[in-house]
Amino acid sequence: MSDSLSATADPQLVGIAPDERSIAAWPAVFALGMGVFALVSAEFLPASVLTSIAADLSISVGAAGQTVTVTSLVGVVAAIFTPIVSSRFDRRLVLWALMFLLALSSLTTALANGYAMLLAARFLLGLSLGGFWSMAPALSLRLVPARSVPRALAIISAGVSAAFIGAGPLGAYLDALLGWRMVFVLSAGLAGVALLALLTTMPRLPSQTVPRLETLAVLLARPSVRLMLISVLVTISGQFTGFTYIRPFLEQVPQLGVTAITFVLLGYGFGNVIGNFAGGAVVARGVKLAIVSFALATAVLALAMLLFGSSPIVAGIAVALWGFAFGFAPVGFQSWMVRTAADHAEAASGLLTAAFLVAIASGAVLGGLLVDHVGGWGPIGYMAAATFAGAVLVLVAGKEPPRP
Repeated sequence: MSDSLSATADPQLVGIAPDERSIAAWPAVFALGMGVFALVSAEFLPASVLTSIAADLSISVGAAGQTVTVTSLVGVVAAIFTPIVSSRFDRRLVLWALMFLLALSSLTTALANGYAMLLAARFLLGLSLGGFWSMAPALSLRLVPARSVPRALAIISAGVSAAFIGAGPLGAYLDALLGWRMVFVLSAGLAGVALLALLTTMPRLPSQTVPRLETLAVLLARPSVRLMLISVLVTISGQFTGFTYIRPFLEQVPQLGVTAITFVLLGYGFGNVIGNFAGGAVVARGVKLAIVSFALATAVLALAMLLFGSSPIVAGIAVALWGFAFGFAPVGFQSWMVRTAADHAEAASGLLTAAFLVAIASGAVLGGLLVDHVGGWGPIGYMAAATFAGAVLVLVAGKEPPRP
């Protein structure tokens, strides 16, 4: 993470006296990271229990995958409007409310007696996800001194990697052991723990500015920001078309059982953690290099899965390397946005969050159509094409953003 993430770069921080953040509130930062872990785990749990949900509710696998779509679409709106609608409230109160929504969503999912109730539960998750993600990075800047901001953001982002390790393999394993409904009961419990951490550690964070929609127009007028958002939409839609429907692929092509799928997803998660650290080192050499490396490596690995994925060994290795490659993406895109929009960091964070969620939603929609009409290999094929196109786009049109 670059040093351009300073207190003076974010409108939320204007007017904060130095002594107000001279001592880092690390417990609160870790609580934010725990909240992110709970949110991302709940967001992608359907990927590991997709076939079980479909069978229990008598819907197609593609229809079950649209629970990810609903979450993402609602999250887009929440990411943009939550800071505006909640501008008069202490930010810790907003965080508490959003984490409570997560717990309510997971419990409602566990109790769903039909498709409509399931979608309603995921609607609540979208509100929590988009709102929390749009606020957490900016609020972390208010919890620690400026020199500690990169470390604080790294802690919060670590929640994503931890979720990739836990949500996929544990979800698949617990689904076989206890059933998919109990998986979401445990998700609600995790949200409760995160809420307790936020309740006991988060200091008062009164709202200091009223975000404006006009700021988004200013950012979108910048060619570098537009190119970044387009590249997110292309590459991340491919990434999550494949990830959302990876279980059907593993069941149909290499014909893996539940235990084997659990270990494969665990390999993806550990690969992603290592990729996050490696991605930080690559970003230090070049943001463009990190993003192109992620997209091109993912395309090559997807092609390998299509050609040789009938081999369980090849499929397992490819998925682990895929997780490693994706570790480059968040730090790469975040650094790109920060370097090109340091003067409007909070609004830029909202745009980046919205772009990711739109990409995830579109990927889930297309992946659902492909898995229902083509089979488990269809989403992987689209992932190969989309990430290759994204790599070419950034390589040809992208310019290395200025260093801080």
